[in-house]
Amino acid sequence: MAPFLRLRQICLVTEPLEPAASQLAAILGLNICYRDPHVGKYGLENVLLPVGTTLLEIVAPTQPGTAAGRFLEKTQGRGGYMAIFCCDDPDARGRHAASLGVRTANVIDHAPYHGVQLHPRDCRAAFIELNHTEGSNNIRGPYPPAGPDWDKAIRTDTTQALTAVEMQSPDPADLATHWGRILELPVSESDDGVAELKLPNATFRFVPGASEAMTALTFKVADVAKVREAAKAQGVTLKPDGFTLAGVTFKLTN
Repeated sequence: MAPFLRLRQICLVTEPLEPAASQLAAILGLNICYRDPHVGKYGLENVLLPVGTTLLEIVAPTQPGTAAGRFLEKTQGRGGYMAIFCCDDPDARGRHAASLGVRTANVIDHAPYHGVQLHPRDCRAAFIELNHTEGSNNIRGPYPPAGPDWDKAIRTDTTQALTAVEMQSPDPADLATHWGRILELPVSESDDGVAELKLPNATFRFVPGASEAMTALTFKVADVAKVREAAKAQGVTLKPDGFTLAGVTFKLTN
């Protein structure tokens, strides 16, 4: 199989799950496609919403002492938790990460799905997961974490795509280099001087900030003003370029 790497899913963590999940669906015009019962063993509940062929997940702790709960405490409510990539060979990519000193934190093997989660402390800023679903020949094919019929829930009338993920760091160039080595991607520079990692379906941008964290997501929408009005109606905090919810900024572009 030829090597490939795509952004498959972004996971945010908040507490409690509602009303954030329902607010996000209403603001961005998205459908909830699945609530995964398997995350219960980790003391979590979740929802997944397809944004085109990329999944947006929100998880919330349901009991004390969870990794997600500790993450929220550490970040003081900043919710950018995981960047999840589909690829050709998660195990090989996990071994490559190990050669860089990035440990594997967890392996998930629920055939036909196989995922390798890297240690967040070694990744810095957020979890990285690398996964592959056997027999999925196209991006709208099987993806068990999103349920059996996830693609039927896709809506594009309001929100068309998740186009960028913003990572902040006191040394953004260093964090970009680190993630580039893990993901085996070259670091480039945008027209505005920001270090970037480009994937076929999204761009990771690395910007200055007080701590290392995933802080913003950019979405292509049909009508920015209409989405901002929906955000205002839901009572969330508006920003000049979007709104904030679940500990991250949602930036809007046409």
